[in-house]
Amino acid sequence: MTSLDKPTEETTADDGARAVTEAALLEAFGGIRGMVETVLPGLLFVTIFTINKDLHWSAIAALAVSLVLVAVRLAMRDTVKHAFSGVFGVAFGVVFAMMTGNAKDFYLPGMLYTLGLGLAYIVTTLAGVPLIGLILGPVFKENLSWRTRNPGRKKAYAKASWAWGLILLGKCAILFPLYWWADTTQLGWVLIALKIPPFLLAVWLTWVFLAKAPAPIDVFAEMEAQEKAEEEGAAAAEGGGRTPGRHRREA
Repeated sequence: MTSLDKPTEETTADDGARAVTEAALLEAFGGIRGMVETVLPGLLFVTIFTINKDLHWSAIAALAVSLVLVAVRLAMRDTVKHAFSGVFGVAFGVVFAMMTGNAKDFYLPGMLYTLGLGLAYIVTTLAGVPLIGLILGPVFKENLSWRTRNPGRKKAYAKASWAWGLILLGKCAILFPLYWWADTTQLGWVLIALKIPPFLLAVWLTWVFLAKAPAPIDVFAEMEAQEKAEEEGAAAAEGGGRTPGRHRREA
């Protein structure tokens, strides 16, 4: 192996940063399992409704599978935030559809949430506090340090938030016209088809932007180091305060 073939410290650091970014994104967005939990209730709803056009059975099945996913998470003592968010989303859809008697309204709360989230990404970025930074900051143990202490990272979060916002708004631009013009099954299958690809695109772009950004500032490690230094300083001061008295006694 030549010197050119040997991994440099910079290459190793870049690989480490990318690995940390990938792990953080998987934790924040739920990974493959989170995607399955997001898609499965809606898929079950539209499948059953396509077969028998029965709103009640479709809604009950979607809600039941959401509860089963939460129960599995609880049994495995795993994090339930993604499964619970799915339950709440399905529950709102079921209640809304039952109240109106229109099966298409099962999808409306989720569509409105997508629209609101897309706007939130854009508005927070314009305000200088990109939402993706607020979401991922605690995951990277940097909290809000990127706002004032890490401008390169703030820029990456801004780019990622623009990507999320535009992708979600583009998805809404497809779904809302279908809500008015298409039937329930057409809307449902298009919505299912648009669940994963836009999400994966947004996550991939986030990874690209953050992989090229400066490393996060670990504020938790800084706090621990500061506390340790203060404790050592206090111990040294206390020891120094006892030394003169001991010397006087020895004299």
